[in-house]
Amino acid sequence: MNMLDYAQNLPQWLVAILTEKFFNACIIHEDAKKNEKNVFCLDCCEGICPHCLSPHRSHRLLQIRRYVYHDVIRLGDANKLLDCAFVQSYTTNSAKVVFLNQRPQTRASRGSGNCCIICDRGLQDPFLFCSVSCKVQHILKTEGKLTKYIYRCEYMTLPEPGLDDGQLTPDTILEPIGSVRTESGSSGSGGAAEEVGCRTVGCTATTEIVRKKRSTLSAFRSVFQPGCGPGSGISVSMMNRRKGTPQRSPLY
Repeated sequence: MNMLDYAQNLPQWLVAILTEKFFNACIIHEDAKKNEKNVFCLDCCEGICPHCLSPHRSHRLLQIRRYVYHDVIRLGDANKLLDCAFVQSYTTNSAKVVFLNQRPQTRASRGSGNCCIICDRGLQDPFLFCSVSCKVQHILKTEGKLTKYIYRCEYMTLPEPGLDDGQLTPDTILEPIGSVRTESGSSGSGGAAEEVGCRTVGCTATTEIVRKKRSTLSAFRSVFQPGCGPGSGISVSMMNRRKGTPQRSPLY
């Protein structure tokens, strides 16, 4: 599906952000350092680099980040602009992010489990879309317009302090199951309490993984280390016994 075919049914900024090539060098500042286009101006509907910020200071600016060579935005920023419910989010560098566009897959989906409705990428339950673009495509196919899914955002500014380069480290985890965002941007059930619950589940799962790793390592070591207990069959004296004088074989 070509997003431009539905341009008349979409806000201009949404078409621009989903088709812009971010992190390419800025043509205006091609000789400057750090000239990658990693900011999107919602008022001008174009990607800009940090050197282009001066004339856009009073505009609504959205920070674009990059993870595994693909563009992402903070979930909190996305929820101010459109309904991101059931779009799978990721947590990286303590920030929840969503992909703007679907990503190419190196291998076909197995056909089992939960998958993206549009591109069949594997997802966690209960998510239905792998990116903002996939959700937009599905709504356009089924309803024909996005009016009730687009929010009016009067103010959008870059994160403090200052402007970062938008690069993210690979320290990424999937958003815990059950933390589906509603139209208001809150969790699907329970608000702050649900978020705390999700964090608790995440911490418990991580602790369980660490325990399993430690128990596996202990079992591995016990196989190769001689037992020292009373029921091991090997006495301490035998383990600490010094070698005697070596005996030569007789010569014939």
